[in-house]
Amino acid sequence: MNYTLNQLNIFLKVVQNESITKAAQELFLSQPAVSIQLKNFQDQFDIPLTQVVNRKLFVTEFGREVALTAEKILNEVNEMNFKTAIFKGKISGTLKVSVVSTGKYVIPFFLSDFLQKHPDIELQLDVSNKSKITTDLITNTVDISLLSTLPDSLNVEQITLMPNHLHLVSGTSFDKLKSIKDLPTNIQFIYREEGSATRKAMEEYVQKYGLSARKKMVLTSNEAVKQAVIANLGVSIMPLIGIRNELKNGQLHCLPLEGLPIVSEWDLVWIKGKRMFPAAQAFIDYVRENKDSIMDKHFSWTKEYASK
Repeated sequence: MNYTLNQLNIFLKVVQNESITKAAQELFLSQPAVSIQLKNFQDQFDIPLTQVVNRKLFVTEFGREVALTAEKILNEVNEMNFKTAIFKGKISGTLKVSVVSTGKYVIPFFLSDFLQKHPDIELQLDVSNKSKITTDLITNTVDISLLSTLPDSLNVEQITLMPNHLHLVSGTSFDKLKSIKDLPTNIQFIYREEGSATRKAMEEYVQKYGLSARKKMVLTSNEAVKQAVIANLGVSIMPLIGIRNELKNGQLHCLPLEGLPIVSEWDLVWIKGKRMFPAAQAFIDYVRENKDSIMDKHFSWTKEYASK
């Protein structure tokens, strides 16, 4: 056996993506370069690692066993590199963070100064919905996630950052509404897609107050919902954190209806007992030490809308 760490890494990416093309894209390599390294790696084994059937690549059972070993080897090498950096007084490596879509308005303020202090850390940030984030945690493909509602099925550790206020928001056409009974029967409710925590909160609110007969629109991003509300296409329950500027300039209005705002929490979470690499552990320690000052500096404005 005379395989290289580069070959191990390339093979692992091929297995994870079940595609040479996608592996090449992630590695910023050409497809032929990946194919050559995959062949060189395969030549060192008498048993097939992959098979191509109808032009689709499949990983054999033996190939998956080799991939597990490759992942362990690469993790140990990474940890050795991290320890070397620590002894030099530097923290390096990759920090993998996933956040729900509205978390993009929160997480940058907790990352900015941290990454400036540790310029050798490479950040991988994925923005998705709650269902995808939960899967990332289960499959251990991220270090840390930012959620506004915790999955019941996961055993996690957490740091609570700040409250998450959800308001029913309108444009200028409905800004005078003061009570649920004032809602026009033909008003359109604008929802996020399935799997979104905001959608779930809105569905629960609508059901609780018997508003399910209203017209319904579904959009797949918080920004799309925001623009639809500004255009007076309807109303929607939205996180306060993402509409600061629109509230200030009068494009959006928080309606003071019954049962609002809905309040949850922004939590930084990770699987309990997870063995953290130095970059992730350093970020956790940084957030614990600095979260209050970050809150006061960047999010004190939210208190103005806490009870509206």
